[in-house]
Amino acid sequence: MIFSMTGYAAVTDESPLGGLSLDLRSVNHRYLDIQFRMPDELRVLESVLRERIAARVSRGKVECRISFNAPTTSGAMQLDEALLAQLMQLDEKVRAVLPGAESLRVNDVLRWPGMLGNDSLPVEQLREKCLHLVDQACTELSAARAREGEKLKAILLERAASIDTIVNDVAPRIPQLVEAYQDKLATRLRDAMLEPDNERLKQEVVMFASKVDVDEELQRLTTHVSEIRRILGRGGTVGKRLDFLMQELNREANTLGSKSADVTVTQGAMSLKVLIEQMREQIQNIE
Repeated sequence: MIFSMTGYAAVTDESPLGGLSLDLRSVNHRYLDIQFRMPDELRVLESVLRERIAARVSRGKVECRISFNAPTTSGAMQLDEALLAQLMQLDEKVRAVLPGAESLRVNDVLRWPGMLGNDSLPVEQLREKCLHLVDQACTELSAARAREGEKLKAILLERAASIDTIVNDVAPRIPQLVEAYQDKLATRLRDAMLEPDNERLKQEVVMFASKVDVDEELQRLTTHVSEIRRILGRGGTVGKRLDFLMQELNREANTLGSKSADVTVTQGAMSLKVLIEQMREQIQNIE
């Protein structure tokens, strides 16, 4: 199976502890790059979460977002009076040293950590839930990347078939070009009152045939296309192998264009370069 590096997955867990959400978003990248956005209290889980993701994803830039919403407290909220008294004492001491300093506002006091009770996250209780969610998200992300990968595979196979068509169109043109050149040269020799089958004619034809001979280039193009099909059929992490083959295909297309002595061959070389570039752009998204 071919995997794209582009995908998205979102999973949630609702429990008496609160609502836990985990999102995975991946895009193309040369290597595996995992980044996290989560509450600071859950940072202790980053290492194990990174290992879980790396075990399922080989390549790409992956962003993992975790959020937690504590359940709303029923009934009247209670102030921590001891903490409030300490805060008032500290406020007075600061303003005694800095008379121009502003006193704490009510909003500042209410938002003070722990003022309305213990608002820290239950990290140990959330640990297993986070691990379960990241496994679930990785499964959904892999499925999304696989679906996108199948689309990319179909596009590449379609372009590969187009390359075969161009090669099949160009191959018969070379013998025709040599034959046309021989007839043209023979006509010129006859016009010059020279024997058309002399040694000089043979040498000129051989030199021209050597100049426009692209059999090796066409054979290598066919071989590379066959290798692309084999790699796509095998599946797995194939992006870098396919990218290398695009370089080889482009080299053969350039050589084909430089040897061209016919409009059909020139147009074929240009069409090949367009197809190869289209394939290369798609391959940048393959794992």
